[in-house]
Amino acid sequence: MSIEVTPQDLVASRFAISPLIETMHAQWVLAGRTQAGVHGKWVVRWRETYQELVREHPVLRAAAAVSGNVGSTNVDFIAPPPTAVDVSFEDELAAMRGTPLEQAHAEIAKVLAGRPVAGWVKDLLLGPYVVELLADAYEALWTRILSHEWPRLRAVLQRDVAQRAGRLAAYGWAAALEDLSPRVHWRRRGHIDIEMISIGGTHRLGGKGLLFLPSAFMSSIAVYLEDAWPYAMIYPARGTAAAPPAPDADLSLLMGRSRARILAELSEPATTTQLAVLLGQSVGTTGGHLAALRRTGLIAGTRTGRSVLYARTPLGDALING
Repeated sequence: MSIEVTPQDLVASRFAISPLIETMHAQWVLAGRTQAGVHGKWVVRWRETYQELVREHPVLRAAAAVSGNVGSTNVDFIAPPPTAVDVSFEDELAAMRGTPLEQAHAEIAKVLAGRPVAGWVKDLLLGPYVVELLADAYEALWTRILSHEWPRLRAVLQRDVAQRAGRLAAYGWAAALEDLSPRVHWRRRGHIDIEMISIGGTHRLGGKGLLFLPSAFMSSIAVYLEDAWPYAMIYPARGTAAAPPAPDADLSLLMGRSRARILAELSEPATTTQLAVLLGQSVGTTGGHLAALRRTGLIAGTRTGRSVLYARTPLGDALING
């Protein structure tokens, strides 16, 4: 498929983070429907809790019929694209709860048409309480699992957004999208080409722009092109490893464990706050280590809006790589 992008679309496009969409993606991983990848240990740690949730909320199993089906149509109301840059889970869940039952049934019926599903699944998904049941299930999933991981995951996603937004501002769309996915390509005459299994043709944004959503759990591209929602593209975020890279023991001995970990973590650019969350330190402690690394020429900072994005210098790369 190809997305035609006008100058108005370029101005209107933006990056955002959705905790509700990430909760949905995490459920696919916990349920074994998508590969765990770097989250293997995380899945093992939370598997028993997730199985308890499935017993308490059977709709989590039923949702597999209408959500997360690669190459097929899926419902949108479960986790619509966010309407702001950094919305809370509670606000997104409230929007989901506000879905009219007629709309939910229409989306579900469209997906289930011609698809064999168990009778109990169909009865549950087309029942009078499906919106409430799904909202309750995702709220429980967030409260008992994702909320504990969210500060770290949010820092990873924010770091990806800051880096790409900086590239976009400095070098343009080609630089911002060049490593989004091997399936995404920017063409100079104003088109984004995406290799999709189930979607073809050319789609015009009509000046509405495109919402880019990084995901810590997705390993492939997904797009929303329904007129009822903001046009959006979900893509795998950089630096989604479940644990920070371990620095060399000799390097830790040389400069201290915390500074060595920060230098290792800066394989991807990050702000002071993001690093503090990722490493479990206070902002003041992390800032002191960053100042020392910056004075010695191992890292450099670039201001993006009200934040400073830190990255390793060639000297820092050489040191961390031995």
